[in-house]
Amino acid sequence: MSAPVDTAVASLVGVDKWYGDHQVLDGVDLHVDRGEIVALVGRSGSGKSTILRVLSGLSDDHSGETRVAGRPAVAFQEPRLFPWRTVRQNVSYGLNPSGVTGRAAEQAADATLAEVGLDDKRDAWPATLSGGQAQRAALARALVGEPELLLLDEPFGALDALTRLTMQSLLLDLWRRHGFGVLLVTHDVDEAVALADRVLVLDAGTVTDHVDVDLPRPRDRGTPGFASLRGHLLAALGVH
Repeated sequence: MSAPVDTAVASLVGVDKWYGDHQVLDGVDLHVDRGEIVALVGRSGSGKSTILRVLSGLSDDHSGETRVAGRPAVAFQEPRLFPWRTVRQNVSYGLNPSGVTGRAAEQAADATLAEVGLDDKRDAWPATLSGGQAQRAALARALVGEPELLLLDEPFGALDALTRLTMQSLLLDLWRRHGFGVLLVTHDVDEAVALADRVLVLDAGTVTDHVDVDLPRPRDRGTPGFASLRGHLLAALGVH
């Protein structure tokens, strides 16, 4: 009998994390499969961003088992673009860890900028971009290295409502094309239900609920199924 195929691009098993005397993660178990979007919701201070830090390698003083396929890419709520670099240079910077430089890096950056709709902004300076354009550039920088895992920390939280919806649609389009796994940290329950295959609820550093989102995409936020999942997650978060 052949061994089962492991499709996970990220997993945590029994992960504990402390800041001094304060425990921020308490026996966290989670996994993200290749081609899967998992959303992580919870109140401020519940440990969501700490989980991203553990998976991205930014935090290594924890216990438990951590496994990540390849080198994960991370995008934050703030685009964090270098103001002294052009958009193309910012995106090609995402290839530095893999050692790709020069013309090859420029060509990869241009191709990724075209995918996110910024091919006409490659020579622009970050200060000239709108909020949505800057976030597209940050997403391109994360994806230019073709990661197996994309970690998103409230990536659309600072955008206006219409731009946020546009960026959510762009993320789904890129995900369908490339098949990477996504762990999305968000405070927005509607965003979690609209985007994710599964939603995990984090409370005081512990995963307290797990919801499968079995709704066809694109998801209509006005349907009874969407409303039912939203209500369940809000109740799990203590919002009534």
